Amino acid sequence: MSKIRITKQFSFETGHALYGYDGKCKNVHGHSYRLDVTVIGKPIEDNSNVKFGMVIDFGDLKKIVKSEIVDVFDHATVFNKNTPHLELAKELQERGHNVILADYQPTSEMMVIDFAKKIKKHLPSNIHLYSLKLQETATSFAEWFASDND
Repeated sequence: MSKIRITKQFSFETGHALYGYDGKCKNVHGHSYRLDVTVIGKPIEDNSNVKFGMVIDFGDLKKIVKSEIVDVFDHATVFNKNTPHLELAKELQERGHNVILADYQPTSEMMVIDFAKKIKKHLPSNIHLYSLKLQETATSFAEWFASDND
């Protein structure tokens, strides 16, 4: 049976600030992110399986990405945990805002690496993460490919 890639798209709104950056993005601002998640595997051949013909049920992939990424990052503000914005982060948290203090600079590049790690942990053993594309603006995105990282 042929290997097939399937892709599911997600969107979420996230704010961030880039610690130490020399441009406008050092300021707190936000993006409407679009995340394309592509997995690869062989369609299920057992015709008695309710998921016969599927690589993975799109709903199952959605559950993984929603719980690990979308539900966590949507309408959150992400800061590098070493940022001087820690007082602001604490103030926002005390006021009920969702703040993520990441172990990395919250660029699209670093976020897509983090997302790949989180998604891979939850995929069935016969399904592999093929690629991620995190679009920050209409013209800017970061991509992660398993073939570049194995």
